[in-house]
Amino acid sequence: MNRPRLEEQIDLFLQALVAEKGYSINTIRAYGHDLKEFADYAAKTSGGEDPKASRSITVDEIDSLTVRGYLGMLHRKNEKATIARKLSALRSFFRHLVRHRLTDEDPTATILTPKHIRRMPSYLSVDDMFRLLDRTAEDTLLGRRNRALFEVLYGSGIRVSELTGLNIFNVDFASGCLRVVGKGGKERIVPVGEKALARVRDYRETLREKTGIDMQTDGPLFLNKNKGRLSTRSVARILEALVRKCSLAVPISPHGIRHSFATHMLDAGADLRTVQELLGHKSLSTTQKYTHVSIDRLMAAYDRAHPRR
Repeated sequence: MNRPRLEEQIDLFLQALVAEKGYSINTIRAYGHDLKEFADYAAKTSGGEDPKASRSITVDEIDSLTVRGYLGMLHRKNEKATIARKLSALRSFFRHLVRHRLTDEDPTATILTPKHIRRMPSYLSVDDMFRLLDRTAEDTLLGRRNRALFEVLYGSGIRVSELTGLNIFNVDFASGCLRVVGKGGKERIVPVGEKALARVRDYRETLREKTGIDMQTDGPLFLNKNKGRLSTRSVARILEALVRKCSLAVPISPHGIRHSFATHMLDAGADLRTVQELLGHKSLSTTQKYTHVSIDRLMAAYDRAHPRR
C-alpha cells in the first residue's frame, strides 16, 4: 500500500483550505511557505547520506522528534512569535491528516507553543493622524488620490487589502457606507466618514477630467499611474514617503492606520463589540488589544479622582 507523501499532502491541504475554509490568497501563501519549509527540513534530516532519497518521504515518517528538531532549528534565527505561527501551521496540517485518516498520530500533539510577549500595535495620536492626512493635500491627481486613500483607510478602519480591493460600485455615497470583501471572502458593510467620501469624489472627478475615466462603469476605485488597480505594496510605499515628510516619531504602516482607527474609536467611548464588527474581527479577543490607550486613561482618571486611590 502506498503511503501518503508529505509534499503531496501539503499541496492537497492547501487546496482544502481554499475549498473548505475560504482562506485568502495571502493566508494560503503563508501556510504554504511554512509547511514547505518544514518539508525541506524533514527531507534533509530523514534521508541519511542519500539526499535524493530524502526528498520523497511519507507522512508516517514524521514524528515528534522531527518536529522538535525543526523547532530547535527555528529557534536559532526566529523570534518566538514566528515560531508559534509556524507551529500553528503544522498543527493545522497534521490535524487535517488525522481527521481524514491519512495518518494515525499527530506529531505536534505533545509539543507546547512557545510563549511570547504580545506587542502593542503601533498607532498614531489623533493630532499626528490629522497631520499625516493634511500632508497629503497636494493639488495633483496623485496627491488627491493619496488623500482619498488614507482618508478612507482611517475613516473606515478597513484592511489595506480591502482598501485596494474596493471597486467603484462598492461605495454607496447616499448611505455613506462601503461594501468590503474581507478575509475568507466574507462581505460586510462599513460606514465611512463624509470627509473621506468627499475626498473620493474629488479624486475621481479629477481623474475623469484628466483621463476620461468616470464612475459610470464599475472598476477599481483607486488606480495606479498606469490606470490599473493600486497594489497594497504601493500603498505601503506611498505611506512610508508621507511619514518621512511629516517627520513622525512613530513609524507607521497601513495596518497602523487601522490600529489608529480602532484605538481612537475606543478611546472616544465606542463599544468594543461595535469596533469588532467594524474591523471584521471574528473573535472579540482580537479587538481587545486595541483597548490599551483607553485603559491607560481610565487608570489615570481613577488615580486623579478616586478618594481611596
